[in-house]
Amino acid sequence: MIPEDWSVVSIASVARLESGHTPSKKKPSYWNGSVPWVSLHDTSKLDALEIHSTSHTITEDGLNNSSARLLPAGTVVFSRTATVGKCCLIARAMATSQDFACYVCGTSLNNYFLVYLFRGMDRVWRNLMAGSIHNTIYMPVFKKLKIPLPSIEEQCAIATALSDMDALLDGLDRLITKKHAIKQATMQQLLTGQTRLPGYSGKWEVKRLAEVAPLQRGFDLPNPDLRSGPYPVVYSNGVLNCHAKFQVHGPGVVTGRSGTIGKVTYVEGPYWPHNTALWVTNFKENDPRFVFYLYTQIGFEKFATGSGVPTLNRNDVHNFEVLTPPTIDEQIAIATVLTDMDAEIAALETRRTKTRALKQAMMQELLTGRTRLV
Repeated sequence: MIPEDWSVVSIASVARLESGHTPSKKKPSYWNGSVPWVSLHDTSKLDALEIHSTSHTITEDGLNNSSARLLPAGTVVFSRTATVGKCCLIARAMATSQDFACYVCGTSLNNYFLVYLFRGMDRVWRNLMAGSIHNTIYMPVFKKLKIPLPSIEEQCAIATALSDMDALLDGLDRLITKKHAIKQATMQQLLTGQTRLPGYSGKWEVKRLAEVAPLQRGFDLPNPDLRSGPYPVVYSNGVLNCHAKFQVHGPGVVTGRSGTIGKVTYVEGPYWPHNTALWVTNFKENDPRFVFYLYTQIGFEKFATGSGVPTLNRNDVHNFEVLTPPTIDEQIAIATVLTDMDAEIAALETRRTKTRALKQAMMQELLTGRTRLV
């Protein structure tokens, strides 16, 4: 159902359909030229609204001696093979491989609107896919494709609203990345004593991990014995289940023993450390949260052994030496700073998740005309 003042049109009547081609790879003179060439190697770049550069380029000879076309800036490119459904605009003139269906929009179709429309058509694309080896939507489908179409003014308004949401999400992504980098630098400084918090002095002590917070293998818990309950079960890669019983009172610090090595998990209350993990048996009057951040900074993955499933032997890490503050008060102060930073990052990530959900809801409403912009 669409509004009465919207149309359902064949996309071929409002845009020119183009495809691409791969020049012969046996001809070195066809490659590494000045013409950007969009291929499946650029799949990750298609998540942005525009693609500005490509992994591979071709030469003018490669363009002229193949069925590839030089498409104008603003062309909508759609991945129709393998990773089906990736869609964006080319920011400058480019060619593409045959894995893409491309639309050069006419005056009655806004190209940004078409990108968002295509991105909101996941169910349609799934129904149109074929192929026994790779998922593919064949070119005749794109020739017959019909789309709902509001006026060009409303198209532009919808595209602007969704683009603003993308800009907000992009800003949150950059901010979260920056906060993670700041936290990492702060950990490096505070957990090695290179930077001291105000009011603290005295020489840091060199200790073996066995003297700080020794580790022990977790407990067996076969899946058939798992019973739903309030107590987290901590595996090598974190909390994946909750059980009706616990083995250890919290707080606790757990790291991977087999499989995923390097991840460190902090648990506040009672928990069950799985046998794929190692858990701290005694904090030896050290602050548990400080130990968590200290062990996170160490990078236990460098102690992993085994060519198949990586394994961490606690005896190998117990002799590793670290610096520790002379008082538990300084440990608590350091842990408090890092915990506050984690809370800030978590709040930003929650906001990003909610914003993504809001954008998805906006797409469903605006692109079907259920909600109209003023």
